[in-house]
Amino acid sequence: MDILLRNNVKISGDPTQPTILYAHGFGCSQAMWSSITPAFDTQSQQILFDYVGSGQSDVRHYCFNRYETLAGYAQDILEICDALDIHQDIIFVGHSVSCSIGILAANARPHLFKKMILLGPSPCFLNLPPEYLGGFDREDLEGLLDLMDQNYLGWASYLAPIVAGVSTASEISGRLSESFCSTDPIITRHFANATFFSDNRQDFSNLKVPSLILQHKEDALVPLSVGDYVHQKIEHSRLNVLNVAGHAAHMSHPSLVIEAMSDYLKPEFSL
Repeated sequence: MDILLRNNVKISGDPTQPTILYAHGFGCSQAMWSSITPAFDTQSQQILFDYVGSGQSDVRHYCFNRYETLAGYAQDILEICDALDIHQDIIFVGHSVSCSIGILAANARPHLFKKMILLGPSPCFLNLPPEYLGGFDREDLEGLLDLMDQNYLGWASYLAPIVAGVSTASEISGRLSESFCSTDPIITRHFANATFFSDNRQDFSNLKVPSLILQHKEDALVPLSVGDYVHQKIEHSRLNVLNVAGHAAHMSHPSLVIEAMSDYLKPEFSL
């Protein structure tokens, strides 16, 4: 199997510079990083990919058993690194559920990663009182998935503006809705179940790789308290709250994300 074709891997930039690996969120693809990557093309080697079942990946390799949990997606990341013969010093940049997926990969191979940049991380979307409030009661999430089953286009039209942020341009919401609708509904439903019902709190606590947490100030999917929780649980972490509404600052406010990334990665880029 050609892993690079399976995951639609694209490589750009300078191979002599630090390596940045970008991982997209649920219902998205590598295309969502298009406003970020040009800023780092001369300073790094950049790797983009699509999880199997997302974007332009080879859907023939989708396995429901493998992707029943987020561990299957973490295996995608590890297999891509192996296929590229990269064994250390990766700077991982993940959005939303990919933060959890990247942390699973980093805990499996801690020496593979040098730094993690986590945009909108949530170790668990569920409210599990009294010790943890992820933002949603189970019945809320089950209702969201029921809507997906009953009216897939309506579900995409409902979720896209929430992710984009109500104050952002409709173009971003449209891009997200189009991305949601371009994937197989059965596969997307399966990924949604793994995304919204996973509990990776212990995995976040186990992470030893230095991390930058980028939290959206007004995020209907990930409240501020979750950003504080993640910062507390990841030992070597820095929390940066972006003055952004929505859950996709890399699309709606790319300059803020670029600025935060550049500041955090100064030591790497000064080598």
